[in-house]
Amino acid sequence: MRMRLLLLLSVVLALAAASASSAALASSRAVRSTLTAGPSSYGRVLFDGRGFVLYAFTRDPRGKSVCTGGCAKAWPPYVVKTRPRAASGVKARLLGTTRRADGRLQVTYAGRALYYYVGDRSKGQILCQNVTEFGGVWLVIRPSGTLVR
Repeated sequence: MRMRLLLLLSVVLALAAASASSAALASSRAVRSTLTAGPSSYGRVLFDGRGFVLYAFTRDPRGKSVCTGGCAKAWPPYVVKTRPRAASGVKARLLGTTRRADGRLQVTYAGRALYYYVGDRSKGQILCQNVTEFGGVWLVIRPSGTLVR
C-alpha cells in the first residue's frame, strides 16, 4: 500500500512539474509574441516583448520578406507561433503576420516584415540603424508605422 502511495505521489509531482514547465513556456512565447513601443536614441521605436529592437528592410515588398539565406542569418526574422499582440503604444490594426517560404509566421507592422539584427545582444541595443546591406536599408520603425531615417 505504501509503495502504491509513493508511486502515485511521484506521478502527481511529475505531472505538476510538466504543467508548470508548459505554463512557463507558454508565458515565454506570449512575451516574445508581444510587440511594444519604447524609448531609444531615435525616439520611440518598436521592440519585441523582451525589449529587443526590431528593424524593417526597405527591399521587402509590402507584406512579404525577401530576406533569406545569409540575409536571414545576419537579420533573423521576428517569427511567432501565434498571432502577435500589441502592448501599450502599439497600434493593433497595424500588426499582422506573413508566411515565410519555410512556412513560419513572421510578424509585420504597417505591412513591413520585422527582423532582429544578430549583433544586437542586449535589450534596447540598436547597432545597425540606417545600414545598407543585402540590397536594401535596415531601419527601426516608429509606433506610427513610419521608418526612422
